[in-house]
Amino acid sequence: MTATQWRVKGVLFVDYVRMLRSLKGVDWSAHLAPADLAYLRGRIEPDAWYPMATFEQLGNLVLRYIARSDLRLVRAWGRTSVDLLRAAQPMLLAPDDPIESLRRFKVLRSTYFDFDALELPMLHEGEAQIVVRYHMGMPAEEAATVQTLGFFERLLEVAGARGVEGELRDKSWAGAPRTLLTLHWTP
Repeated sequence: MTATQWRVKGVLFVDYVRMLRSLKGVDWSAHLAPADLAYLRGRIEPDAWYPMATFEQLGNLVLRYIARSDLRLVRAWGRTSVDLLRAAQPMLLAPDDPIESLRRFKVLRSTYFDFDALELPMLHEGEAQIVVRYHMGMPAEEAATVQTLGFFERLLEVAGARGVEGELRDKSWAGAPRTLLTLHWTP
């Protein structure tokens, strides 16, 4: 499967669609191809697969029109999305067990993307590393990664971790061979 064929699950796709639909005064046809525009007009099924390329385009519009290119808002949205995803996937959270919650996300990840978007090469008590590869262009890759950082920070907090600190160590959009998030917390 090539990058143009990769897909994302509707449970993630629908969030971008909802945000863009909330902006009534924007002519989306000036920003989206007719095939992509159809997703803003149609029903999004949480369990269906949608094109990652369209997800990227919608994400760029969310960044521009909703977040006003403020990555702090994007990170905050990532934090908020934990609660939305927990509602859709109650088994995501292992109460008082940050390590198991991250392991559960690793398993669930394959239900959200049909490619290896996220890897957990290192996970032990108080520390994790996450490699991010959404295979998008700028600014979508950076924004999606910052959103992911906020997501994992909040997931660890609701799983009982204290003093959670997340950092973007390597950034593919800045020339690094991969994007690496590091997370530290007090068990």
